Amino acid sequence: MISHLTLKDFAVVSTAELAFGPGMTVVSGETGAGKSLLVDALMWLTGARADAGIVRHGAERAELAAEFRLHDAPAALAWLREHELEDEDGCQLRRVIRADGGSRAWINGRPATLGQLSELGAMLVEIHGQHEHQALLDRGQQLALLDAFGRHEAAQAEVRDLALRWAGIDRQLAELARAGDVGERVSWLQHQVDELARESLDGSDVEDLLAAHRRQANAAGLLQGCESALARLAGEDGLSLGRALHQLVAELSRLSADEPRLAEVVSLIESADIQLSEASAGLERIRDDFDLDPGRLQQLEDRLSRLHDLARKHRVPMEGLAARRDALQAELEGLSGASERGEALARELAAAAKAWQLAAARLSQARTQAGQALGQAVVSLMSELGMGGGEFSVALEPLDTTRPTPQGAERCEFLVSANPGQPARALRKVASGGELARISLAIEVAALGLDAVPTMVFDEVDTGIGGAVAEVVGQKLRALGAERQVLCVTHLPQVAAQGHHHFQVSKAVAGDSTHSAVRPLDDKARVEELARMLGGVEITREVRANARQMLSRAQER
Repeated sequence: MISHLTLKDFAVVSTAELAFGPGMTVVSGETGAGKSLLVDALMWLTGARADAGIVRHGAERAELAAEFRLHDAPAALAWLREHELEDEDGCQLRRVIRADGGSRAWINGRPATLGQLSELGAMLVEIHGQHEHQALLDRGQQLALLDAFGRHEAAQAEVRDLALRWAGIDRQLAELARAGDVGERVSWLQHQVDELARESLDGSDVEDLLAAHRRQANAAGLLQGCESALARLAGEDGLSLGRALHQLVAELSRLSADEPRLAEVVSLIESADIQLSEASAGLERIRDDFDLDPGRLQQLEDRLSRLHDLARKHRVPMEGLAARRDALQAELEGLSGASERGEALARELAAAAKAWQLAAARLSQARTQAGQALGQAVVSLMSELGMGGGEFSVALEPLDTTRPTPQGAERCEFLVSANPGQPARALRKVASGGELARISLAIEVAALGLDAVPTMVFDEVDTGIGGAVAEVVGQKLRALGAERQVLCVTHLPQVAAQGHHHFQVSKAVAGDSTHSAVRPLDDKARVEELARMLGGVEITREVRANARQMLSRAQER
């Protein structure tokens, strides 16, 4: 629900900060004071197109902000999380409209598009008024309210899920159809896979091949290097390193009798002698392993050449040939069963369509019954709201489509006749704004807030009525306020007395400018405001007593 609304340089309002609570809040004031400005502000905050005329004369821009608590708006909270715009369990909408007509919007402090503002706003606020922004004029909203009234959540979810399943299978079939005749592709893939399979392409195999080629290609040089090293170790050109070390050990050993620290040096030289012997043995083994085999070198070069050719052909590095082989194999396996897969998908598609038809038929039957019950309830309430003899019905029109749709097999249209003898017409074509607002109230009260939107705004639903009917309208709004947050702009004391909270809008002229102010009323101020609404210019003691009694009686309900 909405908790705060802030206005700055908006129409004739210089600045206003309002706090809202649960239940029913009424807004009253003199004619022309700007009571509907709060409704207009919520319209622009929830996505209405910018109009430079709302900027207060002489100001550069109008600034609007609203804060919502989302404990009663799970759909809005889920939307915010999906778009990564959430801010714990709260939401702030802000909009700036410049005098040149440009505007910017923010959701929780982050820039947002007008479409995002409108999409989110529809989950937060419903505006029921006398103009084209009437929420229930939308046929999708009408169907949603009918389903909520009939408690069709499970049936509607089944229809939606089956339609989505059918659509998914249909997409898979379309992808197979776009592939066309796959025979040629299968033959090509098989050739490529066979060609790659003839080679050892795993990473270790390729590394071993490269290492073996390097050794074979450099065998002559490696053999010569080993021979040269062995010759130097053996001392072919003079004293061998081994004999030199033996002599050195003997000389130092004799001296160690006089200098004990030389014993440690002798030990190190002896260790070096042992390592030198092991090094010589290792060189001999490596030399003996070399095989100057031109045929083997040619084999290795031929294999490397084939791998290089395959790498160029498939446009991958030689090390990536194994992955390329696996990818081609996977595609081959997928296409090899394309025909069988297509037949299986066609059977699945038919089964999904049949299941959807059965589920949609059950939902259609439930909607028909709910439509009759809703129609009877609304007609009864219309009579209480001063439209006796009026008619209301729910028309379900079959959708002209062969594809299963998530919303079901029909669309919904609310039909109404406000006066006896008049033919029923679509609710969106009802001419009288006051009648439209009262019919909307009757529908909402009949559904008693079953739709998911937490805040409902009614703009002068009491136009053209008075007396007992006005009191009934107020009572119905108060009852609705027990289920949802209700904001109501009114000019009738019978309606205003029913509110849990009350704001007064007043207008003052200072020099050549006009300003409107909005203030909350306590019980004493409410009595004065109700007395003004009852008594007009002269407010007598009797009028105040009547206002006090009206407020007391309403608050006891």
